[in-house]
Amino acid sequence: MLLPELKQRRDKIRVLMAQQGIDAALFTCNTNLIYTYGRVISGYLYLPLNAPARLFVKRPNNIEGEHIFSIRKPEQLPELIQQSELPMPRKLMLEGDELSYTEYSRLAACFPDSEVLPCGTSLIRQARSVKTEMEIEMFRRSGIAHAKAYEQIPSVYTPGMTDRQLSIEIERLMRLEGCLGIFRVFGRSMEIFMGSLLAGDNAAAPSPYDFALGGEGLDPSLPGGVNGTLLQPGQSFMVDLGGNFYGYMGDMSRVFSIGRLPEQAYAAHQTCLEIQAEVTALAKPGAVCEDLYQKAIEIVTKAGFADYFMGTVQKAKFIGHGIGLEINEAPVIAPRIKQELEPGMVFALEPKIVLPTIGPVGIENSWAVTAEGVEKLTLCQEEIIEL
Repeated sequence: MLLPELKQRRDKIRVLMAQQGIDAALFTCNTNLIYTYGRVISGYLYLPLNAPARLFVKRPNNIEGEHIFSIRKPEQLPELIQQSELPMPRKLMLEGDELSYTEYSRLAACFPDSEVLPCGTSLIRQARSVKTEMEIEMFRRSGIAHAKAYEQIPSVYTPGMTDRQLSIEIERLMRLEGCLGIFRVFGRSMEIFMGSLLAGDNAAAPSPYDFALGGEGLDPSLPGGVNGTLLQPGQSFMVDLGGNFYGYMGDMSRVFSIGRLPEQAYAAHQTCLEIQAEVTALAKPGAVCEDLYQKAIEIVTKAGFADYFMGTVQKAKFIGHGIGLEINEAPVIAPRIKQELEPGMVFALEPKIVLPTIGPVGIENSWAVTAEGVEKLTLCQEEIIEL
């Protein structure tokens, strides 16, 4: 990755560090290393407030360059930092929300004379919530590849398929277009494969994961997504496979049907499209996330679909979420979220309705906040696609 891009990212973190009087940060979790160094390593990136970053690498062993050091264990860090002619930090920031207790305690013990703070996760997530122009360009390119795969979905459907069989074919399309197949998600109890295909009443199945719609899954060990439902006339299904093509988690959902659906489904789907149009018209810098959520609730209530909005027996309490190197970043468009949108933020907006005996309808697209409003990053047909 180009050094000016990495410097821009690191400087964003340094600004936040300076506001809290933090002298240095130590990053070792994969997503944060990608953000600050451009790739995954086994090791540590040490970010001083007023000096170039140092990289301490365990694996791979072929990385060389200025300010790069080989390391076997974290206890070597203080000596190597001093050899770099850097002062030991008075306040050191660690990734408190991501490291295990054992790893956090071990790293903190390496710096007995420093005040060790656990705020590294929240601070870097704040920095990552506003994307650079290069990051937004990665989203644009991902959106093109994502849409190209989705446009081919009708060509891989054959009558008599189950949701699992069709999902496998769509996953193949995604991989052929360059999808990396790994989807990073924040949270100890959050898990995801390549996304989901939710058909019929399976879209209403409660899930332990904090997704808009869950699905029963094929096994209790991974309770989300396809469950073997036969795709049949009169029911809808929603394809919601994530678009990680360049390390950034694009998000897009589209709805399909086998033949014609009941008219109620088209009315509900149109309501979701109206929510998308109204919310994105308001989504300008300074817009408050809670206000955007309330606008969606107003529209769906007036249309008479509030009981089926974002689930039935278990409802998601948001209609959108930030995306980036992880699929669930800031901002979150939800009640009580007072955060304001800023230029450079990228979020997925996903108003969805689940109709009993029919299935899911709705829409999800990825959007970048600009100085004037928002830019749609995922462009392909948004009406229900009949197979």
